[in-house]
Amino acid sequence: MSTTFEARTPSYSRIELAEVTARSQANLLGNIHGGEIVKLADSAAGIVAQRHSGGPAVTAALDEMAFLEPVRVGDIVRTFAQINWAGRSSMEIGVRVETQPWDDASSASLHVASAYFVFVAIDRAGASRPVPALRPETPEDERRMREAEIRRAHRLARREEIEAGRN
Repeated sequence: MSTTFEARTPSYSRIELAEVTARSQANLLGNIHGGEIVKLADSAAGIVAQRHSGGPAVTAALDEMAFLEPVRVGDIVRTFAQINWAGRSSMEIGVRVETQPWDDASSASLHVASAYFVFVAIDRAGASRPVPALRPETPEDERRMREAEIRRAHRLARREEIEAGRN
């Protein structure tokens, strides 16, 4: 079996998901639990990782999750996800979360959260497997890839420094 893949573009696997929030997802303040937003973002990122890699992929890290505004019960939550970077078997997926009131179609969408997930493609035995390279299409895609490489370098340096401190 060949492990050579044709590079894929971010638009190949880019997705948007939408959901209406419910009372069962709310905390005591009436806002949606942050964990619910993380779950939605992780689901969207997982779909992108599976599409880009052409098979199963698992969450390896949540590099960053920034909550910018509260999400209210009844809001329509939209997640926009796309691949930012691809390595040998891992991928960084960026997710933007926006909301809009369910009962006001004229209301502008509000950016409420952003996240960066790292996924690893796996085979049937659970071992990592190669993924296609990423071929940026636009200057925005190139910027996202460059920034993902910076986040990856920081993750690796942090891990190396922690391991060195333990020895």
